[in-house]
Amino acid sequence: MQSVGLERLFAGANLAAIGGGSPENWELIQFAEAQLIAPSEYLLSGRVRGRNGTDAAMPAEWPIGSYFVLFDQAVTQLPLAASMRGLSQTYRIGPARCAFDDPSFVEETHAFRGLGLRPLSPVHLKATPDAEGLRLSWIRRTRQDGDTWEGLDVPLAEESELYRIRILSGSIILREAFSPSPQWIYSASNIEQDRNSPEIKAEITQISARFGPGAPGLLPL
Repeated sequence: MQSVGLERLFAGANLAAIGGGSPENWELIQFAEAQLIAPSEYLLSGRVRGRNGTDAAMPAEWPIGSYFVLFDQAVTQLPLAASMRGLSQTYRIGPARCAFDDPSFVEETHAFRGLGLRPLSPVHLKATPDAEGLRLSWIRRTRQDGDTWEGLDVPLAEESELYRIRILSGSIILREAFSPSPQWIYSASNIEQDRNSPEIKAEITQISARFGPGAPGLLPL
């Protein structure tokens, strides 16, 4: 591993994955500086966490013993047809220079949900007092071509725009509604009915026709 300047970092250099080894529990990070402090031991600084929408799986800290995978051009995505999502498949994993029946290969069975299709969590959630109650608003993100600054908004990357709004008390769903735009009114009458419930929060998710509800954004109320 080696250090890179900010220009290379923002261009995607030093991308790595940290996870527990399961198919889904991974966070992508980048780092600017890599300092060798002991044999095979590095101190990474200038870190950027939750890259490419993996903030949904980002814990406060990863436990000692977590896997660390540095990406390079050899890492590619497995081809997976939409019809194969959620279906178990058996994979043989080993060195590319060896045959599939080589003793160095291991065999694992996994079913992938296609998390690359999951909408990212909305950001900048706000609750603004309104004549009708509280106006909840947010800003959506996108999985495709979201780095351009040329247009008025980032591409939708979905068949249509739709959000699910849940009012929660802890893990209990008090209310559920849907909105075709990034705002929703939490009416004064509903607020009055819910006000004695503890830990009230709003959960906002963007809905995908191909995947379903995306990663949630949470707003304490």
